[in-house]
Amino acid sequence: MKRGILVLLSLSVLVAVAYFTASKWAIRHETIAFHDPDRDNRLVAVNVAVRRDKEMQANAGLIKLPVAILNHGNTVKHTEYSFLANVFAWRGYLAISPQHDLPTDPPMVTKVGELYVGRLPQIQRGVANIHFAIHEMKKAQPNADYEKVTMVGHSMGGDITMYFAKQYPDEIKKVVTLDNLRVPFLTEGKFKILSFRSQDTHFKPDPGVVPDDEQCEQAGITVVNTGFQHNDMRDTGPDAAKSSIESMLDKFLEESDKSGALKPVPTKVPDILTSSPGPVPLSVPLASNPAPKNKSVTN
Repeated sequence: MKRGILVLLSLSVLVAVAYFTASKWAIRHETIAFHDPDRDNRLVAVNVAVRRDKEMQANAGLIKLPVAILNHGNTVKHTEYSFLANVFAWRGYLAISPQHDLPTDPPMVTKVGELYVGRLPQIQRGVANIHFAIHEMKKAQPNADYEKVTMVGHSMGGDITMYFAKQYPDEIKKVVTLDNLRVPFLTEGKFKILSFRSQDTHFKPDPGVVPDDEQCEQAGITVVNTGFQHNDMRDTGPDAAKSSIESMLDKFLEESDKSGALKPVPTKVPDILTSSPGPVPLSVPLASNPAPKNKSVTN
């Protein structure tokens, strides 16, 4: 009996080692610094995540990589969403995360009563960053499909995502937001939308941002009420939150990429969101880009 237990434990250790080895080496991360000559050579750094085998196939001209653009929250770095980037990369996407704000940028002025609470200039700057990043990435990785991209964003990045989709719907394949608070959802049903919502008492969406259940059903919008906090939805968040989001996001991508249409997903938190990490194993933040635990997104 003891020998059997030892064998079982040894096998478990081997599986764990193989698991973390695959997690470390299967996906390549790279940060590229671009400079936009039309905006005084503004630095637009992008973090790229791509599965190595898929990148090799794309470079050989065998496939075109689908593209996902990940937009960070206000005061949060573009490298702090590796748990999301890894889901897309694992699914064969080229995941691109631009840095939208710089230390030299003027402070954000928020005024209640103004459009998006005075955040429109920052949102428009994010849209310009996305277009410039895509333009430059076409040179760096030409074997990817930039015509229609999956747009993703947390908090302020979610508002940038929704605003971009509103302004350029023909450039959008799918939309994923995590607790966007200012820019209302698109309800025309032109593409599938998945949105994770927090139950944070401090970070609440403005009136009219999130559609009601009937509008969501008609427009193909899936709203997942997670029960997590607003700041849980990034690399520094608890593992339970990240694993839950990974699992539902992976399911969304699997179903929508396979059929072109997202099947109905429960809008209440299912068991999979509280217990199982799901099929995507890569939720560990990049060791080279640690983020302080006590930093919070501001909105």
